[in-house]
Amino acid sequence: MTEPIVRTQDLTIMFGGHTAVDQVSLDIIPHTFTSIIGPNGAGKTTFFNLLSGQLFPTSGRIIFQGQDVTAFAAHRRTRLGMGRSFQITNVFPDLSVAENVRLAVQARAGVHYQLLRHHRQYSNFTDSAMALLETVHLAEKAEQPASSLSHGDKRKLELAIILALEPKVLLLDEPTAGMAVEEVPVILELLARLKAENRTILLIEHKIEMVMSLSDTLVVLANGKLLAWGEPQHIMENEQVQAAYLGV
Repeated sequence: MTEPIVRTQDLTIMFGGHTAVDQVSLDIIPHTFTSIIGPNGAGKTTFFNLLSGQLFPTSGRIIFQGQDVTAFAAHRRTRLGMGRSFQITNVFPDLSVAENVRLAVQARAGVHYQLLRHHRQYSNFTDSAMALLETVHLAEKAEQPASSLSHGDKRKLELAIILALEPKVLLLDEPTAGMAVEEVPVILELLARLKAENRTILLIEHKIEMVMSLSDTLVVLANGKLLAWGEPQHIMENEQVQAAYLGV
């Protein structure tokens, strides 16, 4: 049996008297695409914040590749291979598109910028950055400031930055949030390509058609609790899921 790459054991976080994530135990199998769905306030983003280290649990454990990372800070989890996107784009607006990605490539290599070092000595990082921009269809905009990009292109840039860190698990929090309708198919195509590369992906997304087309597994949260998980079609036929998520 394949060992999970991520495992949560009774993961719980409380804010005052409110339990936002309530004893969630979940296994994520390597090289699978898992989507987390649920109504607003279900605890989805809070669960992601616990996984990536933005928050620390009140109780429970997080195991990543067999190692207990519950007490690890976010940057340490990133170095181990957790890549996280947010609902709000997280790029350097005053840098060019290419520089945003190049800095991430350098960070992954453990090389910091040195003022007196000739720029040609960074050419291998630039080449890697351009290859990633090709992947997300932004190569033609490499020299533009990131601030000039549309919201959809900023989401693609953020994805390139995350991929530059060579994550073993991608945590994607509503990557299509705020996008124009015409921009969504490009992100859908990118996610499908990443899935075809056998990457391990955890996605929070409200677009049911999208998660149904991409997911190997659906996880449903409601009121902070794990309501159901399993094969997408089976989950969407679950009466409890329909009542909690679809209101039927």
